[in-house]
Amino acid sequence: MKKLAPFFAGLLLCLSTSVFAEEHLNQAIEHTTAAVAEGQAGKASSLVTHAKAGLEHSLAASIVAKSVPKNHIDAASKSLQDAIDHGNLNHAEPATKSAEEALGHLNAAKEATK
Repeated sequence: MKKLAPFFAGLLLCLSTSVFAEEHLNQAIEHTTAAVAEGQAGKASSLVTHAKAGLEHSLAASIVAKSVPKNHIDAASKSLQDAIDHGNLNHAEPATKSAEEALGHLNAAKEATK
């Protein structure tokens, strides 16, 4: 019986980290989608606001993600940083393209976790 407790504790930890990553991934997708919409409307400053929130969530998801999803999340984080950099320069079009790339990677990461 005493040997089962660490096993179940480890199993619970694994399950909770995947839930943690999935929640952050969903939030990153939501904010990145909003960033793309703002960029398509030509609102670079609003794009930056949403891209920063998306980046925070993608970095949090990356901490616990593994394998293929982690690679996509890391690529999305880089694209979101590019979107922020372009948006800060008021370059809405390249910022939007970077946000769209990030969204593609985030969606691919979500598919890979299924």
